[in-house]
Amino acid sequence: MTDTALAHDFRKADWALVTGASDGIGRALAVEAAKAGYNVILTGRRTDRLEAHADSLRRAYYVSTICMTADLADPEAAEALWQEAIKDRRIAVLVNNAGLGRNGAFSDPDGWPRETESIMVNVIAATILMKRAVAHMAANGGGRILNVASAAGFMPGPNMAVYHATKAYLLSLSEAVAVEAAEAAVFVTALCPGATETGFFQADNAEKATVLTRLLPLPSADAVAAQGWKAMEKGRRVVVTGWVNKIFTFATRLSPRRLTALLTGQFLKRRW
Repeated sequence: MTDTALAHDFRKADWALVTGASDGIGRALAVEAAKAGYNVILTGRRTDRLEAHADSLRRAYYVSTICMTADLADPEAAEALWQEAIKDRRIAVLVNNAGLGRNGAFSDPDGWPRETESIMVNVIAATILMKRAVAHMAANGGGRILNVASAAGFMPGPNMAVYHATKAYLLSLSEAVAVEAAEAAVFVTALCPGATETGFFQADNAEKATVLTRLLPLPSADAVAAQGWKAMEKGRRVVVTGWVNKIFTFATRLSPRRLTALLTGQFLKRRW
């Protein structure tokens, strides 16, 4: 990876595709894309929020915006979204932000619908979009991919077992593809925030009222997005936000996996 490649300006009226752009980190990353001069495709499940945000970006940053409502838990949605996004457009940045999670016992059968959706969004849809983007960008002179993984990807997570597993997958995939795609000037970054002040906590018991969220102050989505975007522009392959998360993720390299799982499970309990 050369400094020349990293300094290459991919914009030139190009587009950034941001998933999960109606709220939280995705909403903030859409702002970062517009601030950087990209036209923005915002996608998510809340059409009203997408349209309001798209209008605010147009007014504030004088960029073009398009809203594409999509439920990425649908097995066919990611492919359909990509094909619509590239019609007469060059996608220079893909932000794979959409993500779902659930807090609760793995054995609870009532949790399976949410866990199925989490796998579809966090793994299947993210992989499809990333695979299409790498080929598209390589054929068009390069680009950047920002995958919003999680500090959870560094450790097994009892009480959020499926969520942690999906983020471990996305982190591993990002690091592997970053090596493959660099020769084609396609740079991949995995953003790994910890718990963040977003709507994620209000959705289907995802980390709601856990010991972890009671103990730690939560950073804003804007702060996390700014760090992630800056890391992507620098061509960093993995960025962990926040000093507490950096300590946790570093500690997992030194601790036995069994101990890491036990401690993480205690932090993710919904009660003290």
